Amino acid sequence: MHAFSQILKTEARLYLRDTSTMVLTIALPTLILVVLGLIPTLRQPTADLGGQSFITYFTPSLLVVTLAMVGVNVLPTVLATYREHGILRRLATTPASPLALLLAQLVLALIGILISAVLLAMVARLAFGVPLPQHPLGFAAALVLGTAALLALGLLVAAAAPTARSAQALTVPVFMVVMFFGGVYLPRFLLPDFIAEIGAYAPPGVQALLDAWTGTAPHPLHLVIMAVVAVAAGALATKLFRWQ
Repeated sequence: MHAFSQILKTEARLYLRDTSTMVLTIALPTLILVVLGLIPTLRQPTADLGGQSFITYFTPSLLVVTLAMVGVNVLPTVLATYREHGILRRLATTPASPLALLLAQLVLALIGILISAVLLAMVARLAFGVPLPQHPLGFAAALVLGTAALLALGLLVAAAAPTARSAQALTVPVFMVVMFFGGVYLPRFLLPDFIAEIGAYAPPGVQALLDAWTGTAPHPLHLVIMAVVAVAAGALATKLFRWQ
């Protein structure tokens, strides 16, 4: 336990020193929200969105930015870099196992995602009057399972990538697909119906996040699929993962 706490402290210090990554993973969704919120027309309710403003509709989709950045971009690149530099192999010869480093990375990822989600929700509420998630339990379930699915996919990428460069090459298309189906590049109501339907079932399950934010209980199937993806991708990553 002492070894894990030391690794966690070390990884936290390294994370805090990387200002650009910290801004991208925590503050970027809120910065995008502020920029969009400064446009008056986007704050006005519209019949096309059921009487809510574009800002209210789009805020949950901005969570996908952090989830994608942390889950399928930062996490696999860091782990692949550590493997390439022999850090994981050297840890295997110390009381602090490579598994402790992996757990520390997952803890930091979860903390970053939680801080980003709270910051986004509070700024949206205080600055633009966006209601907080109206179905808290459903939103928590959707966020946890969606996060687990993307982290598992990130671990799968890390397992398949022997070097940092190859990890970056693999993360780019995965990141773009997650952002596209998550309605970040183009809001979901502007996507063709079949694309939006695919996005509802693709990690991180943005439709469940949208439903819970607006007060509707997430569809159980959306949550089940996120759980299945998390378990399946996690199991495959465990089988393929190499410490050196």
